Amino acid sequence: MKSISKIIFYLSISLILNACSTTNRMTMGITEPAIVYVADDIQNIGIINRSVPSKSNNALDKIDQILSAEGLDLDKKAAEAAISSFADEAGMLKNFKDIKIIEINNEIKSGLGILPATLSWDEVTKICEDNNVDLLFSLAFFDSDTKSSLKVATIPLENTLGVKVDVPGHEITLNSIINCGWRIYNPETKLVIDQRMYTKNMVFVGQGINPVKALETIKNRNETIQQYSKNVGIAYAKRLVPNKVRISRDYFVRGSNNFKIAQRRAQTGNWNAAAELWEQELKSTNPRILGRANYNMAISSEINGDLDAAIAYASKAFADYRNRLALEYVNTLNYRVEQNKVLEQQLSN
Repeated sequence: MKSISKIIFYLSISLILNACSTTNRMTMGITEPAIVYVADDIQNIGIINRSVPSKSNNALDKIDQILSAEGLDLDKKAAEAAISSFADEAGMLKNFKDIKIIEINNEIKSGLGILPATLSWDEVTKICEDNNVDLLFSLAFFDSDTKSSLKVATIPLENTLGVKVDVPGHEITLNSIINCGWRIYNPETKLVIDQRMYTKNMVFVGQGINPVKALETIKNRNETIQQYSKNVGIAYAKRLVPNKVRISRDYFVRGSNNFKIAQRRAQTGNWNAAAELWEQELKSTNPRILGRANYNMAISSEINGDLDAAIAYASKAFADYRNRLALEYVNTLNYRVEQNKVLEQQLSN
């Protein structure tokens, strides 16, 4: 009973605090510039897979695969899945004329799951010229490192009558860490214009009457890793195009009756009507109310796309009335202005 009373007490306190909160949170959608800018005059791109073990590291890679309880072809198939999904997604998102998956010699392939040194520009230039591509994408490495653990467990097993009974058995756990990395080489500028690494931890558990049977019950491991690899390829392709995201903002809902009414208008999506009430509070003689009104007018201006007005209102809220949220908001708005300039430049080229 005491524990239930405590839960009710803390819930009551939480509800009271929420009810008395001076701010409410809203979200809105914006478009951010592409993380990696690729000009429209880039028509042909090439993709290489450096993740296949080179001759010098081949034996070490096989030992690592055995110790990690990996299938011999798992990394190879997963890397190919990542490249294939990247090529498909990039083809849909960007207006490329040609996307080539290029075979390379073993001398420039990497070994185990580490980010290799960048290719020399002579190698990059030769690959690009031989295949008539303007930009070279490289899956620099791909590695799935798996550790296994085994313990005795009681498992349900059907007997000859079809009834499940608990019998002694084994439980095996495979902890797989997937690491892969991408690079983009521009042969014209001789710059690596992007480098991105992805890491994912996956845990698979199986049970059986012996360790081999327990391992056999983990049927979806390879498929799960390959699906993740496809998702990585898609995610990397999306770095090439502007991205629509949702951002959150806090606005003031306490201080006067107008703020309370404006909150209800805002909750119905009528932000212009809410702004009418906030604007009325700009005539207040109370510095705290003036700070909140100016801050909320900045929110309204940002919603309507007028970032210059939003910065002016937020700056006034901080400089003249010491509003505690306004300074950080000014910095956020200034960053959005710079991002919009980048986005406009990307869209105009």
